[in-house]
Amino acid sequence: MSKEIKGIIASRLISLISIILVPIVIFLIYNIADFNLWFSSDPIIIFVIIKILCPLVFSISWLFFLILFVNRFASTIDNFDKIVSVVPSRLKFFYGLNAIIILFIFVFPIITPIISILSFASFAWRLTTFKKKRWDDDSEVKFITKFMMVLASIIPIFCTISVIPEFITLGSFLWNDIWLPLLPSLFSISYSLFTALAFGALVILFYNSGISEYEQIYAEPSKKQRLWNVKILEIVLFIFFLTLEFFRLDIIDFFYMVGFVIIIFTSIINFLRGKSKVKNFKSHFFGYFIAAVFIGSNVLFSPIASEFADILSAISLIVSGILYIFVFFYTFIRLEEV
Repeated sequence: MSKEIKGIIASRLISLISIILVPIVIFLIYNIADFNLWFSSDPIIIFVIIKILCPLVFSISWLFFLILFVNRFASTIDNFDKIVSVVPSRLKFFYGLNAIIILFIFVFPIITPIISILSFASFAWRLTTFKKKRWDDDSEVKFITKFMMVLASIIPIFCTISVIPEFITLGSFLWNDIWLPLLPSLFSISYSLFTALAFGALVILFYNSGISEYEQIYAEPSKKQRLWNVKILEIVLFIFFLTLEFFRLDIIDFFYMVGFVIIIFTSIINFLRGKSKVKNFKSHFFGYFIAAVFIGSNVLFSPIASEFADILSAISLIVSGILYIFVFFYTFIRLEEV
């Protein structure tokens, strides 16, 4: 069942936002990054190709792709939550946000040229075959179709060849100028968020006599308890921990350690008590395990080797993001056509 936000289907809203944001992001990347052409140093040619032609072609390609598969994309979002049910719902927002960041920085630039060529070729194919009802032997139509597909692919292929040498520059730009500057803030937000959620999970754990994944206890969504007081507590704690982190007060490390212990504790209790109380219990142990590794890399290793802790934290971010991206694409590919 699709989730709704004040009567608006969430998956449809996300699809619409994606259609609007993707072209904007493409234009921003190609106009902010310092790209050059390997075959020309003329500033006018560089401006026309890099600042206008490439982002325009790639934006049109993504628009065509997203509009063409808008129903499938929305259905993938609806089914995605079921597949990643091993991740606690209170952590899905952060994992999803992290996955989007990694997607735009590392995956998006690589697959965009491929999407562009396929989109233009697909558009030519549809343009030359939209009147054809049956596929019999018709050499003339096949030749025209193939010719138009090749012809339509020339522009995206040209744009791809023009920017291929700059992919290294793009990767370096996104990594050094965007990703690395974001990491300290992302770490601070994530540590504070995970710690606040850990305290909330502990409250829910005792409130439900041993299972903090309370949403699994009830078969019908209408019977789920809405613990708004716990959510408010988590928000207050998140702001509190983020404030301590912002002013770099030493006491924040104590709360990180407590949060780390709570996550380990709730993971074990949820797994043991959940299996005995609920027949079809789905353990969120994997999701909590990722959270434990993430916070533990900061709490346990920072006093010993801060550089090693930073590496582990970065790896945990990238791995969790890659897992989300892989599951999403797997769902998109395997989803039955709607």
